[in-house]
Amino acid sequence: MNITPQLEIETRTAFFQKKLKSQELDGAIIVLNSDMFYFTGTVQNSYLYIPVSGDPVLMVKKSLRRGQEESSLKNIVQIKHPMEIPRIIAAFNYINHKKIGLELDVLPFNMYQIYKNMFPNVEFSDISPAIKEIRAIKSAYEIEILRNALSVVDQAFLAVPSFLHEGISEMELATFFEAELRKRGYSGNCKMRAFNQDLFYGNVCSGNSGFKPSFFDGPVGGTGVSLSYPQGAGWKKICRDEVIYIDYASVIQGYTGDQSRIFCIGELTPQMTKAFESALLIQSEILKAIEPGTPAEEPYLLAMKLAEEMGYKDNFMGYKNDQVKFVGHGIGLEVDEWPILAKGMKTPILPGMTFALEPKFVFPEGAIGTENTFVMTEEGPKYLSMTPDVITYIK
Repeated sequence: MNITPQLEIETRTAFFQKKLKSQELDGAIIVLNSDMFYFTGTVQNSYLYIPVSGDPVLMVKKSLRRGQEESSLKNIVQIKHPMEIPRIIAAFNYINHKKIGLELDVLPFNMYQIYKNMFPNVEFSDISPAIKEIRAIKSAYEIEILRNALSVVDQAFLAVPSFLHEGISEMELATFFEAELRKRGYSGNCKMRAFNQDLFYGNVCSGNSGFKPSFFDGPVGGTGVSLSYPQGAGWKKICRDEVIYIDYASVIQGYTGDQSRIFCIGELTPQMTKAFESALLIQSEILKAIEPGTPAEEPYLLAMKLAEEMGYKDNFMGYKNDQVKFVGHGIGLEVDEWPILAKGMKTPILPGMTFALEPKFVFPEGAIGTENTFVMTEEGPKYLSMTPDVITYIK
C-alpha cells in the first residue's frame, strides 16, 4: 500500500485554502474521488470539508477504518448521511457560513439540492477551476509516480513483439497488452472528469478499424466489441502489412501516463510511413516552440498549420467531420486535466504541468501517429515517456 506523504497533503491543502480566501469563501465541500484522493490520500465514500483556515474534516461513510489507515488528516470522523455535515463541522467550530465552494462541474443536481437544503442561507460557488489549477502543477513526488507509470507502459510496449502475430484478434492483443500493465500494478481505473466520456484502459486498432470513429473525444475510435461501448479493440483479425495502433493510459498509484506506439507485421505503405514521420515532425516542432508560459492554444494552432501545409487537413486528429479540436491534454489523477492544448485555451503551460501530446492521422486504411507524456520544466518540455518513438516491424 502506498500512502501519500503527509507533507504533500498539507501543501496541497495550504494552496487550496489560499484559493478559498481569494474567492472569499468560508470553505469547500469535496466529494469527487479524484479530488478526494488528492486532498486526503484515500478514496472512501466520504465528504471532505476544507475550511478557509484550520484543519480539514474528513467525514467517512464507508469505510471509516480504511480512511483512518490511509489518510494523514487529523480530523477523520464517521458520517451516516450527508445531512449530518453541518452538525459535524460545527463540532469543529466551523459555523456561520456565508459562502461555500462545491465541485459544480461534476456535482449532480440532486446532490446540489441536498446542499441547498443543508445550508439554506449559504451562497454556493464553483470551486472546480481552483482545484484544476492547483492539480495542474505537479510536485516532484507526483512526477516521480508519473515516471513510474510511463516505465510500466514502456515495459508493456516492449513486450508486444513476443505475443503479436498474424491472425491474432484485436481483443486478444489487447488482453495480452493489458496483462503486462496489470501485473505491474495497473488497477484498471482510468478516470476522466468530462461527463459521459467513459474510458477503459486504452485502444487497439488494426488496419481499417482505426478509421472507425466513436463517441469518445479522441482522434481514433475503433469498433469495440459491443454497440454499448463502441470504442477500442474489436473482433477483427490482424493481417500483414497493415498499421497496428496501440494507445494506452498507464495508471500507477492513481497517476496516468499516456502513450501510443505503432506496430506492423510486414511492411507499411509509403503513405502511412510518411504520415508517421509527419506526426514526429509536428511533435518535434511543437516541442521546440513551447516554453514556460506559452499559452495552451499555441501548440494546437501550430500543429494545425503544419498539418495543413503537409496536405493532411482532412486527416489530422481524426477524419473530416470526426476530427477532434485538440492536440494534447494535461494528465495526472485524471486523463483530461489542465492544460488542454486547444484553440481558445489561454492557460499558460507552466513548470510542473504534465501533458500528453498526440499528433495523429486517420485514413481509410488506418490510424497512425504518436503520443508521449511530457513535463514542463524551467528549461522547457522534457520527455517522461521512454519507449523508442518508432514503428516496430515484425517479420
